[in-house]
Amino acid sequence: MIREKVAVLISGSGTNMAALLYASRAEDCPFEIVLVASNDPAAKGLVLAEAEGVPTFALSHKGMARAEHDKAMDAAIRESGAQWVALAGYMRILTPEFVAGWEGRMVNIHPSLLPRYTGLHTHERAIEAGDSHGGVTVHLVTAELDDGPILGQTPVAIIPGDTPETLAARVLIAEHQLYSRCLAHLVTGDKSAQ
Repeated sequence: MIREKVAVLISGSGTNMAALLYASRAEDCPFEIVLVASNDPAAKGLVLAEAEGVPTFALSHKGMARAEHDKAMDAAIRESGAQWVALAGYMRILTPEFVAGWEGRMVNIHPSLLPRYTGLHTHERAIEAGDSHGGVTVHLVTAELDDGPILGQTPVAIIPGDTPETLAARVLIAEHQLYSRCLAHLVTGDKSAQ
């Protein structure tokens, strides 16, 4: 089987990157991780990627114009041979030019049931609103923040006494399962990700 090449962009611990990486080790997985790139050279996820033998690229965005940083990241991704980009806790808003260059081939994971609660503090907002469920969404990336066609969602029940932290811990379990499934469906052209 020819596997589609995926670059994963992270800014921190890289737990979703790790979930994608370990999913890619299954014999029937249609993708492989060819690069883990970060805007933070100290991102812990880079250490894991290196230990697992995955090439890494790190370039701090500090002191760089956004467009200049995005061009450098794009060049590293293209040099890796990646055909797809998966954002996994990449805490940078990408330029429209970068997004356009990967249109239909870049995915993101977001810890809410979009279109509810774009941006940050999603678990806190869901609890404060009295929602019965939080959750996770995987979507194609567009120039609008946390927008774009939804590829899959998993609702996660909010239970009495939940804090943003306890809800986040359960949502993370759902994230790790949903992301690899949606990415596999996307790269094979299968629309039944849920």
